[in-house]
Amino acid sequence: MPGHAGRKSGLVWAVHLSVAALVLLWLLPTVGLLVSSFRDRDQISASGWWEAPLPVEQTYRVRTDPGAAVERDGRVILSGNVFDSEDSAGAGRVTGFGVTGRAPAEFAPGESAGLRGGGRLTVARDGSFTAEAEAPFGRRGPTIYFEAETPPKVTLDNYRMVLGADGMDRAFINTLTVTIPATVIPILIAAFAAYALAWMEFPGRGLLIAAVVGLLVVPLQLALVPLLRLHETVGIGQSFMGIWFAHTGFGLPLAVYLLRNYMAGLPRDIIESAKVDGATDFQVFTRIVLPLSFPALASFAIFQFLWTWNDLLVAKVFLPAASETKVMTVKIADDLLGSRGGDWGILAAAAFISMAVPLAVFFALQRYLVRGLLAGSVK
Repeated sequence: MPGHAGRKSGLVWAVHLSVAALVLLWLLPTVGLLVSSFRDRDQISASGWWEAPLPVEQTYRVRTDPGAAVERDGRVILSGNVFDSEDSAGAGRVTGFGVTGRAPAEFAPGESAGLRGGGRLTVARDGSFTAEAEAPFGRRGPTIYFEAETPPKVTLDNYRMVLGADGMDRAFINTLTVTIPATVIPILIAAFAAYALAWMEFPGRGLLIAAVVGLLVVPLQLALVPLLRLHETVGIGQSFMGIWFAHTGFGLPLAVYLLRNYMAGLPRDIIESAKVDGATDFQVFTRIVLPLSFPALASFAIFQFLWTWNDLLVAKVFLPAASETKVMTVKIADDLLGSRGGDWGILAAAAFISMAVPLAVFFALQRYLVRGLLAGSVK
């Protein structure tokens, strides 16, 4: 319209805002996971990941050593610094202290608090404390509870813990052993099947296509036990070969469906001209259909790789429970999540190590995927 050239419609802005909102929703949990993987366990418990750059208020308990007490002017004096303790090591600033666990910050720094066994306790803001009493403190010195503001800690200990876990390197190799064949095998089978269903005339082709569509709605969980029994009957059982076949079976319906629909949309003139020139179906498939189908093949390869790499359920069913055959997801779930379920720093680091290879594969293949999609759009 005159006077409106170059102006974007409201729908375009709505689309851009929707995309930005979706990207933000996807990025926020990932950023939180990344930040948590570099934080100290105690600081994760004390504050959220969005407060990682800020000082954290934490409560500590320090037991003093009565052997360090000295007698001066008829009084027993015990002094030191609460930050010298192993549990509260590091620089910080005391914001409050107390003599009971029920009120760890009852007194402000510099105030004098009465000890339950007699005497007075004073804790300064820098952590130095002085306990005075008329009689010795006994075998156990007074316990000091305090709340301190500690600076943010950035640590690689979580990654060292995960990478140093026993058997993690073997689990990484096992994951590659499962994922690569479980990605390649269904693509090879599905490509041939999709070409036959799209371009070859034979009796029952329509029923086969309907059967493939029907298999898409079969829940994965329902097929696990029958498939495992079949594997045990034929002698495969729980093994790497068994999980390859399982992933192939579970991935084939979607792969055949996607590739068949894509190949059926290829220009008929090109394929018929090749057959008129004497090309066989195998030659048409390998020299014409397969190169033109690269976008669909790359797309399915990415999704199948991500699915098999992150799979836990199928690996738990079709692989033995021995530590020599555990993949990374099983290793993390059994060994790290089981024993360190509350240690979010360890779990976050393990999650990012598990995500590293899928992310590398996705970004490496994305270039070819986009190129193939552009080529396919003008086929």
